[in-house]
Amino acid sequence: MTEQQADAEPGPRAVPAAGPTLRVEHLEITYRVRGQDRPVVRDVSFEVGRQESYGLVGESGSGKSTVALALVRYLARNGRVSGGSISINGLDPLGLSAARLRDLRARTVSMVYQEPSRALNPSIKAGRQIAEVFQIAGLDRASSLDKARDMLRKVQIADPGRAMDRYPHELSGGMAQRVVIAMALAAEPALLILDEPTTALDATVEAEILDLIAELRRELATSVLFISHNLAVVASMCDRVGVLYAGELVEEGTARQVFGEPAHPYTVALLHCIPRRGQRKDQGRLDAIPGFLPQPGRVTAGCVFAERCSLAADECRTAPPPAFPLGGWHSSRCYRHSEVAELPKTTVYEGGEPGQTARPVAPLVTISSLSKTFGTGQNAVRALANVNLKIWRGETLGLVGESGSGKSTLARTLLGLIPPDRGSVLELDGTALSASLPKRTLEQLKALQIVFQNPDSALNRRRSVRWLIARPLRRLAGLSGRRLAERLDDLIRSVRMEARQLNLRPGQLSGGLKQRVAIARAFGGGPRLVVCDEPTSALDVSVQAAILNLLADLQAKEQVTYLFISHDLGVVRYLSDRIAVLYLGRIMEIGPAEQVFAGPHHPYTEALLSAVPSLDGKRTERIRLTGEIPAAASPPSGCVFHTRCPRRLASGACEHAEPGLDEVEPGHFISCHIPFGELRRLQAPGIAVQVKDQAQK
Repeated sequence: MTEQQADAEPGPRAVPAAGPTLRVEHLEITYRVRGQDRPVVRDVSFEVGRQESYGLVGESGSGKSTVALALVRYLARNGRVSGGSISINGLDPLGLSAARLRDLRARTVSMVYQEPSRALNPSIKAGRQIAEVFQIAGLDRASSLDKARDMLRKVQIADPGRAMDRYPHELSGGMAQRVVIAMALAAEPALLILDEPTTALDATVEAEILDLIAELRRELATSVLFISHNLAVVASMCDRVGVLYAGELVEEGTARQVFGEPAHPYTVALLHCIPRRGQRKDQGRLDAIPGFLPQPGRVTAGCVFAERCSLAADECRTAPPPAFPLGGWHSSRCYRHSEVAELPKTTVYEGGEPGQTARPVAPLVTISSLSKTFGTGQNAVRALANVNLKIWRGETLGLVGESGSGKSTLARTLLGLIPPDRGSVLELDGTALSASLPKRTLEQLKALQIVFQNPDSALNRRRSVRWLIARPLRRLAGLSGRRLAERLDDLIRSVRMEARQLNLRPGQLSGGLKQRVAIARAFGGGPRLVVCDEPTSALDVSVQAAILNLLADLQAKEQVTYLFISHDLGVVRYLSDRIAVLYLGRIMEIGPAEQVFAGPHHPYTEALLSAVPSLDGKRTERIRLTGEIPAAASPPSGCVFHTRCPRRLASGACEHAEPGLDEVEPGHFISCHIPFGELRRLQAPGIAVQVKDQAQK
């Protein structure tokens, strides 16, 4: 379609009488790099029907976001659509004039990105940013603000007036993402593109956002293109799924077909990477996909997955497979698709965890009466309140809870990065730890290390991998010469890296390799406890599996202890021996991982677990928590969870008295006024969750 033809067509709001909302046919995308054209997306075809939700999954670098950006002509300057066609509501965005393209983006297609902080203008209040969408549509300022307030109410923000008057940095992650969704849906688009919209959110907020998207999709009759590396989220949200690998669509079908009856080795490999319910590190390793994605622009003679596939035969390496139809929507680009169901795991595991089978007499770390207050007077925010905790040698203690619950504050206080309040006691092997990092001994500095969530911000981009890993070997372990070289080689092998990568800089590494460098650096000084603060949250499932296997193997080899912080409860269950549940700076529940997951649980733990989606697309009855987590500056009286608890007692005990942390089973502690036996009865299968107290009924 020429620009003149596009300008003669009816406006982008026009909807054809029939046909899908989005149709992509034989899409080819090319980037110009150093004078050469590099194809990054090849022969991709799919469509999204009216009110349908279509998922795109695959590893980082597979081309998911590139496809999404091409749909609305947001590719970088050196990128272009070199072949194929795109149709959105019957219009070709590639042939529209600049003015008509702006109209299409403003009224027909909306996009929600992974990080709301990057999608919102930090200098403009949230209400004004939403109102701008309505002003572009022709409403006056007052009407636009009214519409913005209604839109915030629609995305279930309890106090829209207050939210409208806040700047983006004053919003929680969940609220900021709701504001972005409100902006995206303000124009009632025909197509909503969601690019990893919940990756950085905790389980309860993620569940609320997904429920919200599903509800608004039905209400506004919107089609959805959902991009994610979280296969369970896609399974619960999408009608159909396409699996991308190295820029090619290797499998497509309904969510049930793709995840229940996968017909391509790559899809099976992705599914093997995910910790299944009940899977633990002492029962086997996760199945990481061997090898790496092909370099962008590399053209292969046969199947793009052949180099990493255990089923690959000669024909797979000589000619690209066609899309074999398997019935209904299901198709697979695999010559041996009928054998895929029996594909074995590729990661070999040779037995249980070595090390201690009995708990040692004394804990490695003891935390007593730990409190942390930021600010003073009326501005005081109590992030931690009288936390008591013991961490035993060789174990992994998982720390879970919503954003703002105090997880990272606890970890940073333990590490000496921030000082605790007076009266707090931190001990390592029975010896007091100074609250100030500079005052700690060299042995204490060596003993406590951390792996951060984002290796990009934790690694010096101007230094080589060799320098980054060798630095703690010199400064903390005191190694030099041959001993340093031997230990460096041992660390590189331990984190599954190659010697040739020692001379590279972080910018030349993938996200997974950067995290391996961060882990090797943390282990360089011979630590006794390593804090892992969301180390896999930004990684796709294949890299996540490799990192989790690595952490489990290093723990077995080095006999190190982990404090593992994550909002992914499946990952926590796989790696942790015990789990502590934090809410508003207080421990709600702590105990052996299996007891905490099996229940009965604290009502807050119950709500967290109910929010986790599963690969079969089913979720246990979700327990909705009313409202946002209370401000730490003014916590509720009594049990701090009672304002959101669906099981609070009618007697008023929850509102007026804070419960103790009582041992309900050996090693299992819960802080709740409801007796343990009553929790068991209330949480039994088939018992409906009541929004108010059972006694009121």
